[in-house]
Amino acid sequence: MKIALTLGFVSLALALTGLTSLPAGSEPEPASPGGLPGARPTIDAAQFPTLQAAFDALPAEGGMVRLPAGTFEIDQPLVVRTGDVCIEGSGTATHIKNRNEGQQAALILEHPEGAQNRKNELWRIRLANFRITGNEKSGHGIEARLVNEIFIEGVTVSYHGGDGIRLDRCYEDPRICDSLITYNRGTGLNLIGCHDIVVAANQFEENQDALHCTDGFNLTMSGNALDDHLGHGVVIENTYGSVVAANMIEECQGTAIILDRDCYGITLSANVIAHNGGGVDLRDAHGCAVSANTFTLMKTDALRIGPASGRIAVSGNSFCNSYIGDGAVKRGTDDLQAAGLVLAGANDVGISGNVFSGLQPKAFALEGDAPSDRVLFSNNITVDAETDLAKLKDSAGNLVTDNLGQPSK
Repeated sequence: MKIALTLGFVSLALALTGLTSLPAGSEPEPASPGGLPGARPTIDAAQFPTLQAAFDALPAEGGMVRLPAGTFEIDQPLVVRTGDVCIEGSGTATHIKNRNEGQQAALILEHPEGAQNRKNELWRIRLANFRITGNEKSGHGIEARLVNEIFIEGVTVSYHGGDGIRLDRCYEDPRICDSLITYNRGTGLNLIGCHDIVVAANQFEENQDALHCTDGFNLTMSGNALDDHLGHGVVIENTYGSVVAANMIEECQGTAIILDRDCYGITLSANVIAHNGGGVDLRDAHGCAVSANTFTLMKTDALRIGPASGRIAVSGNSFCNSYIGDGAVKRGTDDLQAAGLVLAGANDVGISGNVFSGLQPKAFALEGDAPSDRVLFSNNITVDAETDLAKLKDSAGNLVTDNLGQPSK
């Protein structure tokens, strides 16, 4: 009798503390006698011999896996094959360390039958509150294939040999928020064929490039800090209907933002783009707006609109050096590079309400073999800088009017 009572108390205690787990494929039952019908017990990974064993214990209907504090070394990818799953750790005290040196990923999210086509999709996986690291010979950090409504929040992803986070055809509503993505040898966040994307309040530092969005739709990228990248900041290709706004993009060795390969209907607004190799490069973009950005101390073209781009609105931007008033600049005389706007054979461009100040070699320049036609340059202010406005006026298809500042030279 005493043994039976003791076992009963132990079972009840385990249920109340969330230390029970469902075997894979079992039906959901009440968490404890008299508990909520349909509730699934939380899987405590500390009660399993490996993290993979804890993930494999998820029932087909999904569930919750709690990762304890500690450092957990792996040499093969961890794989999650179930949807409607939340995997949550104890902040950076939960550290998954990928020791693999064969270019294999640390964590893969994928349908049990693979990700050949959209028949094999998973839905609704949330990753939260843990740290995952690799090494220069490992693969991607987190790789999700055909996972809809994936949500990555409060995750640190660092030191991987490939991309930090790679979302491959995660079509519906991916969200990456409040995460730290640093020191990955590939792209920090690589979005391939994703739609209706939210990337908000993350920090990116010293990846190769910070973010790629390729063959996608409707990227909303806002409130992120990008710093010290070895290549470019944001590279968007074959994507439309997107907004990149209110981000800080600083110290990229390459270009801060690139739009290429049939981009259209994209707004770049209210970003601080400071001290990068280049600012915004519209290589192949149409119907886009560049507004209310601050371009500070750009080493080469702060904004370049190339010959494959057109129908661009440029308004309310500040192109500047480190002038702080009273004839003084904040930066030393060896850091005065502050490039301006370049039209390289682009047509149908409206440039209005911008301030160009303290720029060299020119605030506004015309380049390329083909002329830029149907350009409006109106109501801008140019201070302490040279321009190519005289060349622009020479074309009958352009209109230059109501600008203030020193005469063009």
